[in-house]
This record gives sequence, structure tokens and C-alpha cells, in this order.
Amino acid sequence: MTGNQFHLGIDVGGTFTDAVLIRGETARIDTVKVPSTPADPAIGFMEALSRVLAKGGVAPGSISHLVHGTTVATNSLIEGKTPRTAFITTEGFGDMLEIARQVRPSLYDVHFEKLRPLVPRDLCWEVPERLDAAGGVLRPLDEDAVRGISRALAERGVRSVAVCLLHGYANPVHETRVGEILREGDPDLLISLSSSVCPEFREYFRASTCVINACIVPVVARYLAGIEEGLGRVGVEAELLVMQSNGGVLTAAQATSKPVFMVESGPAAGVVAANFIAGQLGRADLISFDMGGTTAKAGLILDGRPRVTKEYEVGAQAQPGQGMTRAAGYPIRTPVIDLVEVGAGGGSLAWVDPGGGLRVGPRSAGADPGPICYGRGGTEPTITDANLVLGRLNPDYFLGGEMALDLDAAAAGIRERCAKPLGLDLTAAAHGIIEIANATMINALRLVTVRRGNDPRDLTMVAFGGAGPLHANRLCEEMRIPSLVVPPSPGTASALGLLVTDLRHEFSRTRVMSAADADTERVGSLFEPMEEEGRRTLQREGVARENMEFRRGIEMRYVGQSSEVAVTCPSEGLDARALADAVRSFHREHERAYGHGYPDEPVELVNFTVAAIGRIPRPRLQRIGSNGTSVSDARTGTRRVFFADAGGFIETALYERSRLRAGHAVVGPAIIEEVDSTTLVHAGYRAAVDEFGNLLIAAGARA
Repeated sequence: MTGNQFHLGIDVGGTFTDAVLIRGETARIDTVKVPSTPADPAIGFMEALSRVLAKGGVAPGSISHLVHGTTVATNSLIEGKTPRTAFITTEGFGDMLEIARQVRPSLYDVHFEKLRPLVPRDLCWEVPERLDAAGGVLRPLDEDAVRGISRALAERGVRSVAVCLLHGYANPVHETRVGEILREGDPDLLISLSSSVCPEFREYFRASTCVINACIVPVVARYLAGIEEGLGRVGVEAELLVMQSNGGVLTAAQATSKPVFMVESGPAAGVVAANFIAGQLGRADLISFDMGGTTAKAGLILDGRPRVTKEYEVGAQAQPGQGMTRAAGYPIRTPVIDLVEVGAGGGSLAWVDPGGGLRVGPRSAGADPGPICYGRGGTEPTITDANLVLGRLNPDYFLGGEMALDLDAAAAGIRERCAKPLGLDLTAAAHGIIEIANATMINALRLVTVRRGNDPRDLTMVAFGGAGPLHANRLCEEMRIPSLVVPPSPGTASALGLLVTDLRHEFSRTRVMSAADADTERVGSLFEPMEEEGRRTLQREGVARENMEFRRGIEMRYVGQSSEVAVTCPSEGLDARALADAVRSFHREHERAYGHGYPDEPVELVNFTVAAIGRIPRPRLQRIGSNGTSVSDARTGTRRVFFADAGGFIETALYERSRLRAGHAVVGPAIIEEVDSTTLVHAGYRAAVDEFGNLLIAAGARA
């Protein structure tokens, strides 16, 4: 990034919409944070765009690179706001979506009810045809039956359809023909083919992924078209890129046709930002901790690469990652950054259950009406209200003073809703809210570390989000994580993550074969067409060949297993030795993830994957340097803040982060305030400022 180029990232979250603008010649960063507009997220997007351009004094036509992260796809599924969608499958399999899986998330929960299928049974059609597992045609496609279905779709007012035929992953010929016939009947019909969206075996998972794509195609297409129209209206000419769930970006056109790849768009950007920030410090093994207004999310990064999984569900709440409750939502078999997400954001509601227990989350006050202290009509206390009552937030400096917080209203809400029903005083109730929220987040951190076979004592935490730095020090202490990094403007870090990633397209094929008998030429012949498809896609997006990279992977399992473990393999020169090395990597990864491996057991190769990456120039970060001032020059006074380990409220030093320079060190207990977040440093800890303005927090003098 050079010259007068400007990179802009806009992340629409559940509570706030964040924008980050980076200018090329100076690496200056301008940020803004505005309340999200759930009724129409595009309004918040355009407001953030307008304000950040005005703040930076930048003309809309000067933007050269624009990336957007959004939860619009996820929200449409969670809220059930998807248009009428149909499902077409092989004769005899019309009940697939109703049957789903014969498992339940809680074995002894007699009140559990499965989510209703996204497509009702009366909109599921069966078509006579049949392929075998190798893709051979056992029964030709009945094209007249497809034409009859096409007429029925028009009569029922269906605008989007998912097509998933048995073994369509092995041979797309019948699915492709179904799509052609449907388009002949209605050229405007939106069609999702499982052989294009998710060409992998396991019929229900492939069907679910395809159906989700079909359900959100109209929603995302309308949303992105509105965004592009708004950008054109104000004079932004840069191509709109959209964050994917896997940590890469894709063009708006690609996102419109395959929106299932962007379901976890916003949270993925946060992990990418954490990896970029830690990489500047030479740290490759870390935990990404993102606590916003609605949820808290924890992700794992090892050897400088975020962990990616295909075990992902969306339903009442998005649930990526292993170790979470399974079978509670709709499964998606596309790559997603491995996150554990819990309902513990700043806006998460505190309440007393019928048994007299204090609970926090998963319901959230969101952006509308928000916490009680926002003064927008909220009546139920939240984590933000509790932090305010405990003195951890400055009521006159929230969003840099743009939004005044009502301390008295927050206190009254906690007193009436929590303290009195529990027989506690105000402080004890507020502290209880924080401790319960922390316990929930600690559980999430354990899931991404200990449950993945990783020792948190070997990791660095990067904490961000508007509420993350308030809680991170306590979480690190509990988890024995030795080092904590809080970047500048942590409240907008996810928007920064949008600007430090690359174009990325994922391709996969299922071919089950024995590792011992695998023919390397056959394996290579599976990778090559996917790489060529990725190369053509990147070329259409204007990526030069020298900026292309292709990463190959194989998902393996022991014979008889029902789940796979992904390993990488060489991008070229695949021979018997390289394949044997990949199998050994599988044994090691299986043992690390599950605590046991069986090197003498036979292994199967199941799914073959290619990630096609188009390198995009990354903006550089600005160094803040040292101006010879003392850390005392950044001190703004003191405030009484509650610390449980101190037994109550104590006078705590306050610092303005914008005045801290490289080389400064703040000794806890202390509070470091900035426009979009507040960092709490506990007693016995020290926060040192590095050359990029990061706070490096560790016990004693180890920062």
C-alpha cells in the first residue's frame, strides 16, 4: 500500500458498526464507532462510512480498497426472516430435512425440540433419478418430472431453490441438468446446486449447506445490492469485498452467489486482526478474545494460522467449533475459523431464574434498546451496567464522551432486578454479574485450548472488542495465560482485520480411498482441476499470477471413524514420500486433538481440498515512537473502582491511552481509557507500551 491510497474496512456488529480507514503514505488510522441499525444494517454502514471519511478528510473517490464484514446472513437465519425456498432431491429422500440427524444436543433434556426445517415438507420435491457412490448413472434423470416441478415452483411463488441429489458430489451431471431445466422455466429463479456449494459426501450435511445457501441468497443479494447502490450514490468507486467465514475475502458477486461462505463473516475478521497484530510482535501461538456488545468469541491460532473447521452450526445461536453443543442448529459444511461463541457481551442481560439463581445471557439488549445506562429505554441490567456500577467505566467518557452513561439508572436496574430478589447489596450483585460472565468466557477459553489439546500457558492472548480489555486481565489470570496484548482502538479491531487478509476461495472433492493403496497420480488429478478452477476465479477478480497461492489439504480418518482430521500436503511434487508424511501428520494431529493416536491402524483419505488465495497488499501499522514524556503525563486522575481481591472499592489511577507513548509502563491497579474501549489492569500486573502502541500486559516485570 503506497501513495495516496486509502483502505476502508466496515464491520457491522450486533450492537455497533465500526469503520477503520488507513491512509497509505502515513499509515495513519482513523476509526469511528456508531450504533448498529438492526432494522436495516445498511443505514449503520452508510453512517459509519460518512463519518470516517469526514473524520479523515478523505474524498469518497479516493478509497482504493473496501472490505465489509456483516452478520446479515446469520441474522436472517436466526430470526427466521428468509424468503420462500424449495428443496429438490432424489426420489425417496424428500423427508431428509425433517429427519435430519438421529442425535440430540442434550441426551436427558426431555423438553428439547428440533429446529423446524428451513424448507417445509410441502416445498420439498422428489425427482426420479439415481447415481451410485462412484457417480455412475443407475437411473437416468426424469426431465419431464423436473419440468413439472418447475411449473409447481412458479405456482407456489418460490424464488429460490436448493438442489441436492444423491451422490451429486461424485457426479454433478443430474444436478446440472436440473438447474438448466429450472432456468428454462424461470430465468430469474435463484438456484443453488449442492455439487457447486458443497461437493462432499454425507447427504444431510450437504443438503443442509445447500438449503442454507438458497435461503439467504435473496437476502444477501438484496443487502449487498443496496450497499453497492449507496456506495455509488456517494461516489465510492472501489470494488466491494466481503469477509468470509474462513478468514479470507471474496467479491460481492461471489458473496451473492454463495453467501453460505460468509455466514460467520464478522467474527472471522477479529481472529484475522489478532493474528496480524501478534505477527507484528513475532508471536505465532495465541488466543483471540473478542468481547463485543452481544457475544464473546474465542479463537485459536497456531504457527501463525487460525484454526479452521467444518464443524459449524447456525440456529438459535451460531455455534462454530468442536466441543460446543452439537445438533442444536442447522449444520454447514464450509470452512469457518474455529471459534467458540458465548452469549456474554457487554449487552448480555442479567436475570434471576425461577430457582433463585443469578444468570447472565445469552439474551442481549443489543443496539436497540441497549443497556439501561444508554438511556434508550432499556430496563434489564447488563454486563455494561455492572461494569459501570463497579467504577470500571467512566460515565462521561463512553465513546470518547459522545454518549453519556446514566450511572443512577444502571444502579437502580441492578438493585431492583438482581440485588433485591437475591438479598444482596448493589455491589455484590454487580460483582456477581461480572463473575458469572467471566466464568462463561473462561469455559469458552478452555474449549479452544485445553479441549483442543493446547496448554494456555504457552499462548498469548490478544483481547479486543469494546468490552474485551475490561475482562481480559482477569481471564488471563484465571487461565494462567502469561501474556496479554491489547491493540490500539480495540473496539474497532475487527474492522482492521478486514483490511489485513486476502481473497480466498475454497474447493473440495470427496473420494474415499485407502492411504496405503492411494495412487499419487490419482490424488494429483483430484487437486489439479480445483486449482485450475481457483486460478480462473482469481483471474476474473484481477489477481496477477504472481500473487496467487494454492494450498492443498487432505481430510483423513481411521477406517471405521465417522469424522475426519485435516492435514496439509505439498502444493507440488506430491509423491509417495510426501503422502506418507501427510499420514504421519494425521496421526500426530489426531493425538494432539483427541489425546490418542493409532499409527498402526489403517487410514483412509476422504476429502481433498484446495484453498486458492489471491494476495492483496496489506496496510502497514503506524509506529507511535517516544516523545520523551513521562507516563505521569498520561495520568488523568483517580476513581474508586471495585476489585474483589482488594476487598472492595479502591482509588485507582486513570490514564488516557492516546497520551501513552512507546516505552511507557502502567502499573496496576489502573484503568486505561480510550475512545472505543477501556482496559482494566489488575494489581500485580504491568502494562508496557510497544512501538505500535499495543499494551503488553503481564504479571510483575514480565510484560
